[in-house]
Amino acid sequence: MLIQLPRSSDCKLSDVTPESLYLSRRRMLGGAMAGLALGALPAVGRAADAARYPEVEPGKPAGWFTDKLAATRWQAVTVKDEAITPFRDATHYNNFYEFGPGKGDPADNAGSLLTEPWRLVIDGEVDKPGNYALEDFVKPYQLEERIYRLRCVEAWSMVIPWLGFPLADILKRVQPTSKARYVRFETLRDPEHMPGQRSGFALIDWPYIEGLRLDEAMNPLTLMAVGMYGRELPNQNGAPLRLVVPWKYGFKSIKSIVRMSLVAEQPKTTWQGLAPEEYGFYANVNPQVDHPRWTQARERRLPSGLFSPNVRDTLMFNGYAEQVSGLYAGLDLRKNY
Repeated sequence: MLIQLPRSSDCKLSDVTPESLYLSRRRMLGGAMAGLALGALPAVGRAADAARYPEVEPGKPAGWFTDKLAATRWQAVTVKDEAITPFRDATHYNNFYEFGPGKGDPADNAGSLLTEPWRLVIDGEVDKPGNYALEDFVKPYQLEERIYRLRCVEAWSMVIPWLGFPLADILKRVQPTSKARYVRFETLRDPEHMPGQRSGFALIDWPYIEGLRLDEAMNPLTLMAVGMYGRELPNQNGAPLRLVVPWKYGFKSIKSIVRMSLVAEQPKTTWQGLAPEEYGFYANVNPQVDHPRWTQARERRLPSGLFSPNVRDTLMFNGYAEQVSGLYAGLDLRKNY
């Protein structure tokens, strides 16, 4: 489990502009200007949602989520001088092609997704494979709130408070064999409830596949998320279980996961297979390596508008270089993009 002591340079949630101020002014304020507290003391259970994110409707969580929320480690990881993206933006502007190609399609269409019951298979090169009901799978792990930057390959970005647990804890539990070098992830294939899978958009061969090197998967930052903004994951954000890899472009953070396989060979991932010259296997955020059709040196932080575009420079590894650059020592990041 990641144990990170707060540094003097780290912002607290009380330093972050609340969503209500965003919605009234529609522009970002610097961390130094954000002085409205959303709840200085840890809260318990569903009260935590109201204290920390009062603008967020709590939804109707599964019983296992409510039980886990009471013992959540709040603000386990934060970011410096960053304001949290309003919940409305984070849940109504995203890519989830299983529900359509438009940014608003996931919010419009994901209500049809059935997340109960949900099962997760862990197999391949592991000593302890399993087929788990979701509530049994999450039972051993304490939830942590981690406020991470999210950078899309399309050059827009957000800051999101996730709820989850380190992927490393799961991998240690299932015990990879000496042959395991990668983790292959697979999302749900359900054309009946995922209309985008019926459309043939971009010639995607469903289900969606992603992968990480084993050492990337074991990095303390890599998170399996079951919630965001103090509540369970909305369907359009990858309910009930998604990956979050904050130093990589967002398409690596696969949603609605039903299978994790430990494998010896690098998995063939969806976007790499469709356009390898645009979407490499590593997909590390790198402002020095442009996308063939646009620069990656800058990004548009949401919310953003015509008269307040909120454009900023992109940070190497999305600002997480201190924690992850050692994973790529000696690797040509222009070739291995």
